[in-house]
Amino acid sequence: MIQILHNPRCSKSRAGVKYLENKDVDFEVISYLKEPLKREQLQDILNKLDMKPSDLIRKKEAIYKELNLKEASEDELLDAMVANPKLIERPIVINGNKAVVARPDSEIEKVL
Repeated sequence: MIQILHNPRCSKSRAGVKYLENKDVDFEVISYLKEPLKREQLQDILNKLDMKPSDLIRKKEAIYKELNLKEASEDELLDAMVANPKLIERPIVINGNKAVVARPDSEIEKVL
């Protein structure tokens, strides 16, 4: 089943959900802000994306600056994203062993 890590307050995330709806595919919405991901889950997603935590973290978020993460290690960044899910880039669409950051939403085609 296709999954989308979704933040309803994010316009890009809403566009990703709409894209999937328009494609008429079954998908599951993961509200990762309400139910934060465990470290293992986030690491699995990073593996599917073929990314490091530094590639997926939102560097413009205030919490990134507050936590002084600019010099943080990859492990520290991963822990920061688990503790502060707002730091995770969104939306992320997962289909089996593949995943994409759906920015722009047309990136979703790569996993359909």
